[in-house]
Amino acid sequence: MNRVNEIFLQKKKDKKAAFITYLVCGDPDIASTLKLMHLMVDSGVDLIELGVPFTDPIADGPTIQKGVERALKKNISLKDVFKVVESFRKKNQKTPIVLMGYINPIESMGYTKFAIQAKNKGVDGVLLVDSPPEESNVINKILLKNNLCQIFLASPTTEKKRLKLIIKHTSGYLYYVSVKGITGSSIIDFKPIKKSVDNIRKISKDSIPVTVGFGIKDGVTAKSIGKFSDGIIIGSSIVELIEKYMNNKTEMYKKIKSFLISINKSMGKK
Repeated sequence: MNRVNEIFLQKKKDKKAAFITYLVCGDPDIASTLKLMHLMVDSGVDLIELGVPFTDPIADGPTIQKGVERALKKNISLKDVFKVVESFRKKNQKTPIVLMGYINPIESMGYTKFAIQAKNKGVDGVLLVDSPPEESNVINKILLKNNLCQIFLASPTTEKKRLKLIIKHTSGYLYYVSVKGITGSSIIDFKPIKKSVDNIRKISKDSIPVTVGFGIKDGVTAKSIGKFSDGIIIGSSIVELIEKYMNNKTEMYKKIKSFLISINKSMGKK
């Protein structure tokens, strides 16, 4: 059990889907990232996915890629990400933090060193876009040994055999990619998503929370998907607001808070 497990148990008890948000660490700067994380919690966010900047974000659309570029221009590294988490934990010991990114920075640091640092700084889980379960045995064991969840992705094209493997290795929650494509894509029809979520639950025997990300941009979508999933994930819309208002920080915080509160209110109980 860690903070990720605890939040999903609490949301299940409350009969509500978890509200998960994503932002790139260091976009537009470190101070803003830390402030936004606290603002997210104050606006009803249950879990934060913190993006680790990487030079080749293959799964991300143009909006998040720009956010990553802004962070990289400030030379934001994995060590900086740890510092932000450490600072966040001085005021917040409850909200789960999942580092989302790519395997290369972690390989450069070393799996064991990374896992120990992550645990000590207050990280609760890791989602590595380019590290499938077939290639994650070593890091998976090291993460679990340090009480860190490893979240894996499943998509509309994931076959049943591979889905079983993903479920077997996933801890914390499973991230279901709602649409074929990259972050920032739009959802047109909810029915196929519900069918896939129901199928994952059937295969897993409801042993792992199933969250849905990609394409959730407004309250209507969040409410609809929250009715049948264990959590909804919003990233691109937040990064878009950061880009739009980053030269006016007061307005940026105001717009993002208003957006998050509106999403949280729209979700309600299942």
